Amino acid sequence: MAKYIALLRAVNVGGTGKLSMNDLKAMCLKAGFAKVQTYISSGNVVFEAKDPPVKVKSALEARLLAYAGKPVGVLVRTASEMKAVLEGNPFKNRPPNFTVAIFLDGKPESDALDRAVGKADEDMRLGEKEIYVCYGPGMGRSKLKIPAAREGTARNMNTVARLVSMALEV
Repeated sequence: MAKYIALLRAVNVGGTGKLSMNDLKAMCLKAGFAKVQTYISSGNVVFEAKDPPVKVKSALEARLLAYAGKPVGVLVRTASEMKAVLEGNPFKNRPPNFTVAIFLDGKPESDALDRAVGKADEDMRLGEKEIYVCYGPGMGRSKLKIPAAREGTARNMNTVARLVSMALEV
């Protein structure tokens, strides 16, 4: 069985998309996933599954649609892919709580950062299937919009590190 991390998009953020982590865990178990663990209430789940990533993603999205009555985006990474995201962080010398990886379903286009608007004191870099953003001291006031990240979901490096640790423990 492969070790996976699923990241749900727009769950328990700003009062929208409420989903208890107990319900998420139950959905994963009913989908046949094993050793299911959730992490904080923003839609992070670590588990094992025998299916390939595309089947894991579709199984979880189908259960979330039935639960929420609307589509909920899911980004899936293997434990090794998530570890590579952590190790590939180009801002390792910056505060991990000010640095995020925006997870995408595919490789970002080479001009994705050129199309960003509202940039102030943020630094950005492209990853394999993510966009890294390091915010300056004005993180809470940032107006940064990256069109290529519209269907993605962001996690700060502290969360990424914890998910990697959990996946390696499973």
